[in-house]
Amino acid sequence: MPLAPNRDVFITCAITGSGGTQDRSPHVPRSPRQIADSAIEAAKAGAAVVHCHVRDPETGAPRRDIHLYREVTERIRAADVDVVLNLTAGMGGDVTFGSTVSPLPLNEAGTDMIGAAERVEHVRQCLPELCTLDCGTMNFAEADYVMTNTPGMLRAMGGMMTEMGVKPEIEAFDTGHLWLAKQLVSEGVLKPDALVQLCMGVPWGAPDDLNTFMAMVNNVPAEWNWSAFALGRNQMAYVAAAVLAGGNVRVGLEDNLWLEKGVLATNAQLVERAVTIVENLGSRVIGPDEVRKKLNLTKRAPVAA
Repeated sequence: MPLAPNRDVFITCAITGSGGTQDRSPHVPRSPRQIADSAIEAAKAGAAVVHCHVRDPETGAPRRDIHLYREVTERIRAADVDVVLNLTAGMGGDVTFGSTVSPLPLNEAGTDMIGAAERVEHVRQCLPELCTLDCGTMNFAEADYVMTNTPGMLRAMGGMMTEMGVKPEIEAFDTGHLWLAKQLVSEGVLKPDALVQLCMGVPWGAPDDLNTFMAMVNNVPAEWNWSAFALGRNQMAYVAAAVLAGGNVRVGLEDNLWLEKGVLATNAQLVERAVTIVENLGSRVIGPDEVRKKLNLTKRAPVAA
């Protein structure tokens, strides 16, 4: 298969995530101000898109409080730099079972399951240009829980996002997730010009070897736009791999804390390194206005509280 590099690349920066990284690096932002400030610095460094979760400002634990999302959104929109806002909609689908001997009833302390409308209420109120749609159910190695996204839940959430005019960024952690995403497009739940993020090396989804990566790439329809990332030390290698395979790239502290061995990174530093890689491959890093045109996005103000 011949190389078909993407010559006009957009960079997404995943600012903080929901993993247990808050105590592993002082650069992982917690408060809405810290998250927004880090997103703004990433945008100034060359990120056209910022992907944001919210955390408890004191403990750093993942949260899904609407007022936290609104503050992050408003701070980013009030900044002196333009950027495409992408809010997670992945929270509210975690299931933790009881013991292996008696798995039911569920372990309420670790289970966070809510309905489709509640899972996207912050999206309805904040109206970002993009929000994520995790297109499948999978185990996560970080803890003994299941990220649950049933076909019915995805149809409901995807339909609500489409009706709001917010483009879903399909998160595909394995090939079957792409299969389901294509079904949602065929049913009209999602629009044909879909956007997908290929999530590589997330245990226990698709491993980040190149054979699996190309299997994922080859399952993306030609009319879709796509981006990719890998976790940890392979983050920058996948910047190059994604560009060479024709896609866009994602970096950020959600996926990797290190600039190099022994050196903790900031989001801006990770974006700067990604910019260097993209440009050294002979491609151009595009900005938020071009991304909006490319992805047919609409920038709007939040819904009044």
